[in-house]
Amino acid sequence: MIKRGFVDVPDGQMHYRMLREQPGRFVVMLHSNPGSSAMLLPMIERFGAFRPVIAPDTLGFGDSSAARTDNPDIAYYAAATLAALDALGIEKVDLYGNHTGANIAVEMALAQPDRVGSVILDGIALYSPEMRRDLLANYAPPVMPDYDGRHLMWTWHFVRDQWLFWPWFHRDKAHRRDLSLPDPIYLNTVVLDVLKSVGTFQRGYHASFAYPKEERLPLLRVPTMVASARTDIFFPELDQVAALVPNVRKVIIGGESGDEMDEAVASFREFLGRPNSA
Repeated sequence: MIKRGFVDVPDGQMHYRMLREQPGRFVVMLHSNPGSSAMLLPMIERFGAFRPVIAPDTLGFGDSSAARTDNPDIAYYAAATLAALDALGIEKVDLYGNHTGANIAVEMALAQPDRVGSVILDGIALYSPEMRRDLLANYAPPVMPDYDGRHLMWTWHFVRDQWLFWPWFHRDKAHRRDLSLPDPIYLNTVVLDVLKSVGTFQRGYHASFAYPKEERLPLLRVPTMVASARTDIFFPELDQVAALVPNVRKVIIGGESGDEMDEAVASFREFLGRPNSA
């Protein structure tokens, strides 16, 4: 059973999901924007079959408290996550991060390399200066509730259109993604998470877009896997990202098995099962 809980951190409380049916070192799973650890439930279940797992909601997302600063950077989010692990008495860990969660994983590993056994970066992006400016200006605009409820419809289209376009606000043929929409129940789950954090999720996006990955990735000194599904919006940057990381293993997800998630977890499990990460 995946259990849920809260732990005190300097900014308030951090919500987490935990599956602890197996012995061993915890895998800390860090979600992408704009949802919460609920987005990782299928991965938590699969990882939990061989390792204990904890998946926190990033500050200002899901059920976690918002950061107490208006402009947190990725290092701030990483420090909050490490504080949560401290409060829970979780010592050495392996890290899995998806998209923004991958950025946070990098900073956690840089801040406390002796605590981190291995890092899996699943879908991590590099931006041109022009793309970064466009994303910072348009991807996560200020949105607050009003009496007309316009924020409700805006949030639905914001979440839905991320599957249809990259970036979502360029709704034209040139930016169309070749994907089908996920189940509407899944979309609704993410929408509800965004509505919980409608005034704070923007900070996480801005921190992620501004994060200087080209400078930080080469500093990693722990065993690192850089992975991406062929369907991921950041798949085209996979080779560039891998070239920046020392001691790296690159994995492409999306072979002939037809089940990307099971294929990914099999690769991740093999990587985490190396003798030096036992």
